[in-house]
Amino acid sequence: MIRIVQVKLLLVIAMLLVVPYASSQTQNQRKELSIQGVVKEKRSNAPIAGADVTTNHGGFASTNALGEFTIKAAVGDILTFNSAEFETISHTIQNDDKILVLVEGYNEITPGRTERALSSVNTARHKAYLDSARIFKPTNIEKSIDYIASSIAELGNRGNKKELSKSLVVLAEVYSYYQQLDLAIDNYKDALGAYYNSSTSLALGKAYVLNGQWEEAISILTPMEKNKAFVPYQRVEIYENLGNAYSGMGEINKSVAFYQEGLKIATKNQISPKIPDLNSKIADAYSSGNRLEEANAYYNSSLKAAKKQAPQRAVREKEKVADFLNKRNQYEDEIQLRKSSLQELEGMQPGIARETGIQKSADSITSQRINYKIANAYIAQDKYEEAIPYLEQSVATADQKKDFIVQKDATRKLSEVYRKQGDFDKALETYQKYVAVVDTLYIRKEQEISRAAKLNREIATTQNRITGLEQERELSQSKYDLAIAEQRLTEESNKRQLWIIYSLLFGILLMALTAFFFYRSTQKQKLANNLLALKSLRSQMNPHFIFNALNSVNNYISKNDERSANRYLSDFSKLMRTVLENSEEDFIALNSEIELLELYLKLEHTRFPDKFSYSIKVEESINREAYKIPPMLLQPYLENAIWHGLRYRESAGELSIVVRQKNTE
Repeated sequence: MIRIVQVKLLLVIAMLLVVPYASSQTQNQRKELSIQGVVKEKRSNAPIAGADVTTNHGGFASTNALGEFTIKAAVGDILTFNSAEFETISHTIQNDDKILVLVEGYNEITPGRTERALSSVNTARHKAYLDSARIFKPTNIEKSIDYIASSIAELGNRGNKKELSKSLVVLAEVYSYYQQLDLAIDNYKDALGAYYNSSTSLALGKAYVLNGQWEEAISILTPMEKNKAFVPYQRVEIYENLGNAYSGMGEINKSVAFYQEGLKIATKNQISPKIPDLNSKIADAYSSGNRLEEANAYYNSSLKAAKKQAPQRAVREKEKVADFLNKRNQYEDEIQLRKSSLQELEGMQPGIARETGIQKSADSITSQRINYKIANAYIAQDKYEEAIPYLEQSVATADQKKDFIVQKDATRKLSEVYRKQGDFDKALETYQKYVAVVDTLYIRKEQEISRAAKLNREIATTQNRITGLEQERELSQSKYDLAIAEQRLTEESNKRQLWIIYSLLFGILLMALTAFFFYRSTQKQKLANNLLALKSLRSQMNPHFIFNALNSVNNYISKNDERSANRYLSDFSKLMRTVLENSEEDFIALNSEIELLELYLKLEHTRFPDKFSYSIKVEESINREAYKIPPMLLQPYLENAIWHGLRYRESAGELSIVVRQKNTE
């Protein structure tokens, strides 16, 4: 299995060596332009200030007080417009003409009547302060935070909560940029407490991931999977950060699943910056799980996708593959790949050798660090002579670029190589240089610690000022709300007395009307019952039935069948008596009605014994005495069935009556 993986890696390396400069050729295919535009409310045509504008390639801008923006982008890029005051929308760039974005629903979100609306002048100043804070964010954290504090102060004691939330979001972004993640998380939470926005919630989830708070990140990001309001780029970020969180928890399969879901969306929507990132992260996850074949495949995909973007992206992915080879002790392959990266890095212009927007870290991709890693690969194979030139080059370049960390490590490693070769003079000389670099680095670190301490104090002071402004605003709001509540309480007390009087009058009137309508309803019910009884009497026994029954008795008598005549006449008289008794009642028990039907059917069957048979079935669960129905309600239906149906059949029919409960509720 190991040999198969080695063969695959050699093929990948061969492909990289054949086309080392492919990425620089594809770089020119995407031409960025300065795209200008304006964001306005659709109905009022009013400009919308402070809206964030981003591209799917990482560009960022913000609308000014006139709603205008300028951003670097190319034709075909997707612009995303986000603000706390309207739902996120997107726009695809068709040409370099000025873009007009019309937003619906912007004026529908207005503060309550108890809140004082900001004047247009104060609003413009607030937006201007936030714009200035964003401009100074990469260069001067003190000024950036001061501008944010000024923007909050501009809102006043009872400022608009949406505007306050936007200030806190910018403050959190500044802290996050300078790796002050605890402060960033606190301000994102405060922003959500002032005014909820889905984009702010996503930013909080990303801050949790950066701070290593995996469970908190998962709890806030997981519900966002079902939120359809997010644009594709944001959905990719959701899945990517969920993958980061599960990867940090060591759950490789879950992290890969989320990375792959994000990769699917990025590929479908052509979000090109995310494609190599997600491929690389999937490869990293598989590599950490020792699943080397899958890692190799995704590293290959990441390299292919990176070549279509900036050259430094391809170099970064090559370095990842080289680190992967180093872990597997494939030093020759690693050395060849790093040399290819070194050639590409040296061929780049100084301005693009480092990726835009990426701060320099301890593992930044630089020529001195690549030289140092090549030397380490040679040293691992005991090839000291080959390692020395790369260590010397690493030391020289690091010294030139003031990279004291790499200079320290390379100098120490060079001293060790000389010592292993037995050249103790050079080893001592190099070690002395190492000590000098360490001293310089120590002094530099002390200075950095001093600056960091000073910066932390300034940040704490400014943060306390911002917290004080928020507390002052909340206290003022509480006092205002209390005064309003007292005023409303007095008004409510006066209204309550009037309502009691009106309620009593209304209650008396309502009782009188209720009594009147109840009396009238009772009279109508009695009238309806009388009419129903009259109708029942009218529909009782068909005269034809009585006449035919008497003829049947007469027929028995003429035939001297006295027994049959007596039996028939007895049943007939019992039926008549029952009908007359029931006619005096409005409702009779179901059992009485069934007995009447049995008498009637018995008489009819006696007359037509060869025409039909009958049966009456009643569910056992039915309480016959409890159910009440009008008398003679069912007899007319049976009479019609016999006289207009069964009577004319050539063969005997079946008359079945089934009584069951239709609804138990």
